[in-house]
Amino acid sequence: MVECICACHPKIFTFLDLDSRKMLGYIWQYVYTSFLRYWLKWFIRQATGTCELQRICSNYKPGATRTTKAEYSLRSSKNKVLREALGTKKGKLEQCVDQIMKEKNVKPQKDPLFKESLHICLLQITGNSSLYISVEDLRKEVFDSENQEHEAMLLKLWDLLMPTVKLESRITKQWGDIGFQGDDPKTDFRGMGMLGLINLVFFSENYTEEARQVLSHANHPKLGYSYAIVGINLTEMAYSLLKSGALKPHFYNTVLGTPELRHFHQLYCYLAYEFDRFWVAEEPESIMQFNQYREKFHNIVKTHLQDPDVTLTVRSKN
Repeated sequence: MVECICACHPKIFTFLDLDSRKMLGYIWQYVYTSFLRYWLKWFIRQATGTCELQRICSNYKPGATRTTKAEYSLRSSKNKVLREALGTKKGKLEQCVDQIMKEKNVKPQKDPLFKESLHICLLQITGNSSLYISVEDLRKEVFDSENQEHEAMLLKLWDLLMPTVKLESRITKQWGDIGFQGDDPKTDFRGMGMLGLINLVFFSENYTEEARQVLSHANHPKLGYSYAIVGINLTEMAYSLLKSGALKPHFYNTVLGTPELRHFHQLYCYLAYEFDRFWVAEEPESIMQFNQYREKFHNIVKTHLQDPDVTLTVRSKN
């Protein structure tokens, strides 16, 4: 009976085989992390005279591969001091490294580079968490038209993108020329708060020529899209990538220390510039297909982030 069913439905074999492989993978992962890994580390320690963290820092160059492996080693450790290092505040990291060296019996005379290498790894690892907190604070900050700084930033965005055109009034249909939906842009910042506006301004201020080029493409009669609205949408993409941890390899490769807000804003600039290039190259039939192409671009970015040597930076061809 079973043979008959499987002969009629050969895909059942595939699904069963896939499920079996997954189950075996889970079992192996559990056995390895719970038992084998500890004894393997002990054996290599006896053979080489170095702990796992030392081997990681000496065998891999600074960047995502080294820091990712160090993070996994710390998180998987049975030693409380090592596990808690991942939540250490920046000001106490040097003391934390000293404690780790004491726990693992690492002698500075024998491995003079280890302390600095591990310190940098911890700056990157803990910095990624603190960066998310800072980004989340900006996302939660509501645009307030009574706040002079908020208003000044919005007007600055107009001046950067439209230097030869005077804004007739604060509430005007002219905002549509740079891709806002209504007469008052403040309503468009509800989802991403001040984070959306700050990213738009940062791109326009630090990559002015590129931002104006993107705006000109956005105003194309056939391939156009709402520049500001899409920019805010890309801020949400950057935010979700940060929240999920997908941006770690990029920051580990590009920031030799603690990533800060400006590094997140620079990542947004990459997304804004590359999405425009992607959109123009794809030539969508209608803006109604935005979600479809947005998801395709999102998948391309996530694929790039799986490369341990990834660096997402603006590379203008101008």
